[in-house]
Amino acid sequence: MRRKLALGLALVLTAGSLAACGGSQPAATTAAPAPETTAAAAETTAAAETTAAAETTAAAVEEKEPEMFHGEEVWLPYDENLEKKKGERDAEGTKGAVASCSWYASKAGLDVLKAGGNAFDAAAAVSYTLGVVEPYFSGIGGGGFMTIYDAKTKEVKVIDFREVAPAAATPEMWLDAEGKVVDYTPEGADPESAKSPASQYGGLSIGVPGEVAGMEYLLENYGSGKIDREKIFESAIDLANDGYIIGATFKEELDSEYGLIKGIPALAKIYLNDLELPYEVGDKINNPDLAKTLEMIRDGGKDAFYTGEVAQAMVDATQKYGGLMTMEDLANYEVKVREPVVGNYKGYTIYSLPPASSGGTHLCEILNILENADMASLEVNSPEYVHMFSEAFKIAFADRAQYMADTDFVDVPLKQLTSKEYAKSRFDMIDPEKSGSYVAATPEELEHYATTSFSVIDEEGNMFACTKTVNYGFGSKVVAEGYGFVLNDEMDDFSPNPESTNCVAGGKRPLSSMSPSIVLYPDGSPFLTIGSPGATRIFPTIAQVIQRMIDYDMDIQDAIDCARIYDNATENICYESDGVTPVTAETAKKLEEMGHKVTDKGAWQLFFGGVQGIEIKKDGTLRGGADPRRDGKALAY
Repeated sequence: MRRKLALGLALVLTAGSLAACGGSQPAATTAAPAPETTAAAAETTAAAETTAAAETTAAAVEEKEPEMFHGEEVWLPYDENLEKKKGERDAEGTKGAVASCSWYASKAGLDVLKAGGNAFDAAAAVSYTLGVVEPYFSGIGGGGFMTIYDAKTKEVKVIDFREVAPAAATPEMWLDAEGKVVDYTPEGADPESAKSPASQYGGLSIGVPGEVAGMEYLLENYGSGKIDREKIFESAIDLANDGYIIGATFKEELDSEYGLIKGIPALAKIYLNDLELPYEVGDKINNPDLAKTLEMIRDGGKDAFYTGEVAQAMVDATQKYGGLMTMEDLANYEVKVREPVVGNYKGYTIYSLPPASSGGTHLCEILNILENADMASLEVNSPEYVHMFSEAFKIAFADRAQYMADTDFVDVPLKQLTSKEYAKSRFDMIDPEKSGSYVAATPEELEHYATTSFSVIDEEGNMFACTKTVNYGFGSKVVAEGYGFVLNDEMDDFSPNPESTNCVAGGKRPLSSMSPSIVLYPDGSPFLTIGSPGATRIFPTIAQVIQRMIDYDMDIQDAIDCARIYDNATENICYESDGVTPVTAETAKKLEEMGHKVTDKGAWQLFFGGVQGIEIKKDGTLRGGADPRRDGKALAY
């Protein structure tokens, strides 16, 4: 199918009808090919014609006028071969910086900063814009966490806008007589292609969304008051109305979730073309229904989302596909303000997320363990270096499986898990020459990699880090019909085991690995804001980036680019074998001799997350870094 779609796009380009030049279309607009043209292309199989089409595509791309947005040429995250760019991701400035998984979103934030807004005004603009251009990873139908540093008070707070289970949710709601999660297929859909576990697809996978409540809380309590709401929502609404260009990551998610998307007609109408096929890299699409919804939130605030017609549309869609969410669930949603988990690595103070996210606690635990080793003396991604990280990861995951859940429902020993003494006792269990095992239940693979993260710093020194998600690609696939946004499938982050500390309960927040973090220099001044998507790879990834910046004095982009590893209690080291400072074949062989299992994941893998962060150098320069594993771009001024 991929080759056929590419041929269809090539012939469209040949006809000079690239997406930006297209005329009017239904809900999702693009320079969609005429049915007869695409059908002919799809049937073309000769190698010579394939080559000619590819050459024509390249020529058309070269001749196309640059796409503009709000007075600037759009930076595209892919090259002339429609593959992700490895460079051009970083930025430097002195007054403000934004790093996110989309150039559009970073620009939205930077525009707010330039207009006189603070980091928190800009963060809301970034968040709402990401929900338009990255609807597969996050949006107003989802939720997340943010960690903020207030430059005036020098206080760090965590705002928890994580989704919660509907009041009627129970641990058994997905299970068959044998205690296994049943599959779900929407009525009328193809059961061969539109089938997935009920915890991930359809109404029973939907938690009460928190993003709008979180962003409105942020603006009300931390916004500058100098920027009107029209400016904050401007980019998101304009892009939803007028369209944006699809990048490589968007295309990957469309292909990956294609069968499930087709099973929900309201979603297929937005994100599949007129032939009910996925759009291609370089196509331009829009979503006027989402623009309408954002205008309602702009004008009516939180209540426009959690009560009235938008709320009713969410409830109707959820219940249409077998879910439990009610108007009362939406009206009762509350943001939680929490104290951060605090750790320290070689004098640098790290603030991150407390439960219901496990990420901050185990980020601190991993760095505490590594502090007992002389990491700075080890070569990055050498056998000894990878071994030490692997053992620290396995210990953290063993503790995570045993202890972590929503602290509103379960007692979690945070003080012990983040203490230096406990880390030393765990470090003493590590054999420097041999892979070890650490007693714990097998950890559940919770969040999907379909998450997004972004960071903002302003001229006053306010710092912001956020990670948010709809969980799997395009969430539950259920759309609030007529309002253009996808509802999450965050209920899958609960354990289906009724005996688990992370089992389902009405009003409970599911366990997470999200870890948006803020780091201070040893003298207490701001150093770094950082976050990443990547499911259970989130806090291991952030630990690697922070360690490399501190121990090797890498700048943020160099630390992001560096090849990564991952291990958990399954005792299998996944690694990148190509890219910047990769794990070599010789290192992999040595690790196997030490008793590790190893899996080569290649290079620049989305599996390892997509770090977005900003560091403040000693001279005050702001340096933003964005991950080439995603479509990210940092901007600064």
